[in-house]
Amino acid sequence: MRNLISRQVDQAMTRCSGGWDVLCRQGPGQVQFWLIALVIGIAAGFAALWFRKGINFLQALLYGTDNVQFLHSYAQSVPWYWILVIPIVGGLIVGIILDRFTPDGRVRVVADVIEGAALHDGRVEIKAGLASIVASFITLSSGGSSGREGPVVHMAGVLATWVSNRINANGIAGRDLLGCAVAAAVSASFNAPIAGALFALEVVLRHFAVHAFAPIVIASVAGTVITRLEFGDVTEFALLSNIALQFYSELPAFLILGLLCGLISVVLMHSIFWVEGMGTRLQDSTGMPRWLRPAIAGGMLGGLAIWFPSIIGVGYETTYLALTGEIVLYQAVVFAVLKVAAVSITIGGRMGGGVFSPSLMIGALTGLAFGLIATSILPEVSGTATLYAFAGMGAVAAAVLGAPISTTLIVFELTGDWQIGLAVMVSVSMSTALASRMVNGSFFLTQLERRNIRLAAGPQAYLLSMFRASSVMRDISEVDEAACWQMIEDGVYIDVAATLEVAMPMFDRTGIEYVPVVSLSGENAAPELCGALFHVDALKAYNRALAATAAEEHS
Repeated sequence: MRNLISRQVDQAMTRCSGGWDVLCRQGPGQVQFWLIALVIGIAAGFAALWFRKGINFLQALLYGTDNVQFLHSYAQSVPWYWILVIPIVGGLIVGIILDRFTPDGRVRVVADVIEGAALHDGRVEIKAGLASIVASFITLSSGGSSGREGPVVHMAGVLATWVSNRINANGIAGRDLLGCAVAAAVSASFNAPIAGALFALEVVLRHFAVHAFAPIVIASVAGTVITRLEFGDVTEFALLSNIALQFYSELPAFLILGLLCGLISVVLMHSIFWVEGMGTRLQDSTGMPRWLRPAIAGGMLGGLAIWFPSIIGVGYETTYLALTGEIVLYQAVVFAVLKVAAVSITIGGRMGGGVFSPSLMIGALTGLAFGLIATSILPEVSGTATLYAFAGMGAVAAAVLGAPISTTLIVFELTGDWQIGLAVMVSVSMSTALASRMVNGSFFLTQLERRNIRLAAGPQAYLLSMFRASSVMRDISEVDEAACWQMIEDGVYIDVAATLEVAMPMFDRTGIEYVPVVSLSGENAAPELCGALFHVDALKAYNRALAATAAEEHS
């Protein structure tokens, strides 16, 4: 009997080993993929949970409070020098980490995950990603005025990349795994399973393909279960009273609020980019070491927080006070302006963190200020000012993320109130319509555009950048070598490392059949002829890529 059991165990181990080898060589089948999606969802859910609890623990330790949900109120009693020192030290640690473990001293966030989905078969940088997670963790724990969704999304991207590399996932499977991990992380972070799944599809994958929907939902639900096992089935913001609705008479006001929130979101985004640009120019002109930049940003934040502690951290306490109408008009305006400045300093100063939670706070404050004015002008046809805070919260966040569907659902799931959807939807639609025309689609896509990664226009714009001339060119024996050298002398050639994004305009401009491909070894060195890139070959590669993208998005 013992020998029989031993043989059966050995056979089972052999089958498992063989199955793993097949999985690594050929990629997962559908059933295997759904199982992997479930495992990734559980892992991403635990990662998001530990990230959140770790921030709460370190914040409580640094600021000496037992309830970090009311950190802003408690910070008023903390000695001023401690409020100043904590973000400076946190920024210094962040700067050292990023300087040591990233090539450019920049935190990896949601934009890099979107880039990985579009251009790198669902992969992100692992080493720089892990460093960015630690940096954002320290930033959020030490009072940085940003959100936790950006680090959580990139943490999910690192996890999905590791799994994709282990199982040799192709481009479609890699992107779907990335979507699964992001959905689970977002749903676990905000206890919002519906919005988590739609966020992965709308923002990261940027399509709603049927083949991706089932595994992403499985992962999203798994991530939510992990959070609910820890915190229970509770919403992030527990509203105390029902909100009075006067939809039909108030509908024009929500349209105007949406336009205002669109403008506020554009101001927020451009403020971040302006501070980032100023910091880079200052760094270049003074020769300041890049590890010092987050510490300087921390000092600016600390100085501001001495007088206005509401800017510290994610800002959920102030958001809750706005949603319940416990803030007066001048406070709402001042807090919104200060939060824009604080977020710009944090992210532009390369301290790390995301923009979603701050945009919720800014939107709630903007909506409340608008509502207080609107209801005072026409009290007989108005509901409550808090209704406007609710709609403004969704409108600013949706415009910043460029995700009206998932953001609307996140707002609903954060509050647990599904009865005022018309107000939120009207404001969200107007804000996103306006903001998307003043930036490149969203905050994340504009970030990529500033790095010359053009995803906002769609696959037809960015697919050319995925093909290098070396992968499409023909051997030099297929063309007239003397003609190639004449073209090189005339300045008509491309580098072997260049992409079709460089070559296609050259074909359109000159009308030539092919262009020489050269290797430039040095500034004064003579070019080495490597091959020739034919216009027809470039078009074939581009068309195949377009067809594959269309097939994936409609499968």
